[in-house]
Amino acid sequence: MNRLHAFTIDAGHPAFAGHFPGHPIAPGVLLLQHVADALRAIAGERMTGIQEAKFIQPLLPGESASVTLAGEEGRWKFTVARGNDVLVRGSVTGSRA
Repeated sequence: MNRLHAFTIDAGHPAFAGHFPGHPIAPGVLLLQHVADALRAIAGERMTGIQEAKFIQPLLPGESASVTLAGEEGRWKFTVARGNDVLVRGSVTGSRA
């Protein structure tokens, strides 16, 4: 399975106010929440663990990105990208229970 889940974090999201004032970027936890959302929407699984997450580039307020998942039940590799630019990549575990 290799599917996309698109998202945009609204520029008015309260996390931007404190991360980082004057030069806001999306906190990593918000990007990982979208990975969890993608896993639920695409594979019907709940994220149970993060094995690896490498943050490469920031996502700025109002920018659109997408999560790509590849793998099989319980074990997934993910990429968060803005167009062709990879922002985050890693691997997670999931469970249907």
